[in-house]
Amino acid sequence: MTRRCSRCIYDETISNITFDEQGVCNYCHMHDRLNAEYPTGAEGEARLQALAEQIKRAGRHKKYDVIVGVSGGCDSSYLLYRTVQLGLRPLAVHFDNTWNSTTAVENIHDVLKKLDVDLYTYVVDNKEYDDIYRAFLRAGVPDVEAPTDIGLAAVLNMAAEKYGVQYIFEGHSFRTEGISPLGWIYMDGRYIRSVHRQFGTVPMRTYPNMLLGDFLKWTAVLSLKKIRPLYYMDYVKKDAMTLLTRELGWEWYGGHHLENRFTAFWHTFFMPQRYGIDTRLLGYAALVRSGQITRDQGLELIAQPQTYDPELVEMVIKRLGYTQTELDELMQQPRKTYRDYPSYKKTFEFLRPLFWALYRLNRVPKSFYLKYTFPDPLPGERS
Repeated sequence: MTRRCSRCIYDETISNITFDEQGVCNYCHMHDRLNAEYPTGAEGEARLQALAEQIKRAGRHKKYDVIVGVSGGCDSSYLLYRTVQLGLRPLAVHFDNTWNSTTAVENIHDVLKKLDVDLYTYVVDNKEYDDIYRAFLRAGVPDVEAPTDIGLAAVLNMAAEKYGVQYIFEGHSFRTEGISPLGWIYMDGRYIRSVHRQFGTVPMRTYPNMLLGDFLKWTAVLSLKKIRPLYYMDYVKKDAMTLLTRELGWEWYGGHHLENRFTAFWHTFFMPQRYGIDTRLLGYAALVRSGQITRDQGLELIAQPQTYDPELVEMVIKRLGYTQTELDELMQQPRKTYRDYPSYKKTFEFLRPLFWALYRLNRVPKSFYLKYTFPDPLPGERS
């Protein structure tokens, strides 16, 4: 019988999981440490107000005082709404990998128009980006979405540097999304470059990769600060969705992270079918830990079959130039991980003291420090 955390709904199939004497997993303990570090309620609101005043002072005499990444999803749309409420002058930044859903594009347009916020969009060449996806699929790794996350991070920093903005808001909440286990997805610029060099065929000319020099320039030299304001908010996604729909004409797109068509393919088809990983577990476990749903409710939700849209899969096959047989072969090829390709992982571990300092200065997220700067146990090496 598979062992499961006595508090949340994670089980022993989760990479790098451990359990204490009470059967509580290490991810629950990580949640508790974050919960203590980032309070909500009156104290959280006070910290947000103090942060807003600090950002206003830093942004005096500039057109914008904060960068906010937007995708058309609930988290980023609500964050932008609250940013305006705080009296800040945000520049919304969007990384367009050319796989956006129509709903996401309309949400971005409607939300920004209602809030009177300017938009900076970086669009990558579609043939180039499709080639990056094909390279990762051929590489046999689960991290097919890593280029999107790295591309977004790079574009946020690029926009901040271009407009002289010191602060970047990121729309992540550990209370509703959790922290993805390292064994589920790994990402860094060298890894992306390595995979593409081995399996890509179209030169990467427009893709905004983030190599180590860029990363250190933005974090250590330019001192760009990464803040996750949702950490300080009593953020309940269903309430936020209701508010966004009523106030801004925002529309629901059918599921968490499904505002992008390839991201939807990765969550609903690729990861469950190839790796047996149900990424819904992250969100449901986080909601259990934060008390937004009970453990029994979480178990009931995760017991419901993960479904996918056959038309979406067919669209991905067609756009990437595959046949069904070729996709089937890719899905059945030997499994590999980031360890099979050059990456910055050992460099990050060597630079752990630097990244601890950068985390303390709000220049890298705590989740980066915890996940990327410590040795990652090999499968089966759980203590």
